[in-house]
Amino acid sequence: MSQTPQTPTTTSAAPSVPLGADQDDAPEQIRVRREKRERMLAEGVQAYPVSVPRTHTIAEVRAAHPDLEAGAETDDEVGVAGRVVFLRNTGKLCFATLQDGEGNRLQAMLSLAEVGEERLTAFKADIDLGDHLFVHGKVICSRRGELSVFADAWQLAAKAIRPLPNLYEGTEMSEEARVRQRYVDLIVRQQARDTVRLRAEVVRSLRENFHRRGYLEVETPMLQTQPGGASARPFVTHMNAFDIDLYMRIAPELFLKRAVVGGIERVFEINRNFRNEGADSTHSPEFAMLEAYEAYGDYDTMAALTQDLVQTAAMDALGTTLVTLPDGEEYELGGQWTQLSMYDSLSGALGEEITPETTVAQLKTIAERLEVEVDPRRLSHGKLVENLWEHLVGDGLHAPTFVRDFPVETSPLTRDHRSKPGIVEKWDLYVRGFELATAYSELVDPVIQRQRFEAQALLAAAGDDEAMPLDEDFLAAVEYAMPPSGGLGMGLDRLLMALTGLGIRDTILFPLVKPQV
Repeated sequence: MSQTPQTPTTTSAAPSVPLGADQDDAPEQIRVRREKRERMLAEGVQAYPVSVPRTHTIAEVRAAHPDLEAGAETDDEVGVAGRVVFLRNTGKLCFATLQDGEGNRLQAMLSLAEVGEERLTAFKADIDLGDHLFVHGKVICSRRGELSVFADAWQLAAKAIRPLPNLYEGTEMSEEARVRQRYVDLIVRQQARDTVRLRAEVVRSLRENFHRRGYLEVETPMLQTQPGGASARPFVTHMNAFDIDLYMRIAPELFLKRAVVGGIERVFEINRNFRNEGADSTHSPEFAMLEAYEAYGDYDTMAALTQDLVQTAAMDALGTTLVTLPDGEEYELGGQWTQLSMYDSLSGALGEEITPETTVAQLKTIAERLEVEVDPRRLSHGKLVENLWEHLVGDGLHAPTFVRDFPVETSPLTRDHRSKPGIVEKWDLYVRGFELATAYSELVDPVIQRQRFEAQALLAAAGDDEAMPLDEDFLAAVEYAMPPSGGLGMGLDRLLMALTGLGIRDTILFPLVKPQV
């Protein structure tokens, strides 16, 4: 018996069929498969039965027979089901390779002697690549060493109307097609399935780490009467019942701080945020964030926490802190991470000292000399310092690095540095040239907080559409006294980027993409 599936009976390229194609406009393969469906229904054959009598998963069959020798037969009878990813259906012996959702595969063998001429003929006529197929029979190992089910019965579990890409020649889907039709990407590419599972392991690790530390997980509003907690442009919607505009949250920060005021002293949330801004390899308009707050902590407390969260997640999900990127490059997440000062590192890169007293005019002249683009609506000391720093220092930070002590103008929710005027106690964590996380020693003085909000309101009036509005309810909450606290925010999609080397769209299962006309 020949046991390795050969060339598929149908050849198919990467899915490019218009999703709205009707019966007359559809490509021939789709029309043929629709006709098969109609014929089967007319013959009383269910193309989409309610269930099939599965007794074992493919993974269970493989686990029960890990070392079956070539040519060996067993008395174990199983009923298994999976998607047909390879098919050879000519002659008196047909082969189909079934794949489950985890990528496990098992060969099904259907012979004229075992299933009969009528059922073998029906198999050849009805089954295509991509169909879900159920087979029942004994577990054997083919003469070529392929673990198989020697079927005595079969049943179609679900008919695929659209063909799969040609799996023999490798996946030919473009990056854009992978994102737009992730369901096909998951079928044909193991890495896509592995990324989904890796993300789940990382999220599980983060939650368990927080729970061990006594943090409570909460949920805060995604629809808010006014945006806050970050400098970003929000999405706006309208609530008919109240006849008011609402905003998709740009951050949960202000509500989590309300929880700390109320006595939940260690709190975290894994949430979805929405920012009506650009989309590129590191930004998505909808993204996942982790935020956490700890009473009686500060930005040093949160630095130690973040390092442990990331390193533990790497160990739990990858089994190592040594990350191997798709191109084979390696970098280490373990050990003690580097810390540097934003002002000191910028001064070193420029070869001249930059301090909180450096004027806007001086910084603007430097930016023009270096051809660093600056938004004229956000022409402040803090914005210029950060833009220059990104250009000269940030893009080159490969190993995990805490960049500490930011300009006060760009961090309205952050406490002033305890010993350095004009600077706030904030750090950003950079890995492989992008920002992964940020943390503050939180500003808890309601008087200073109001002054910061009022300064933001002036920026908004001057045309800055990312400036924070004044939030009276939040200020009222802080006036009940918020204890000294440290706060942390980390992008989950970016954490996956750091652990895999993938772009942000590949770390999100179904990222937002512009519809095709």
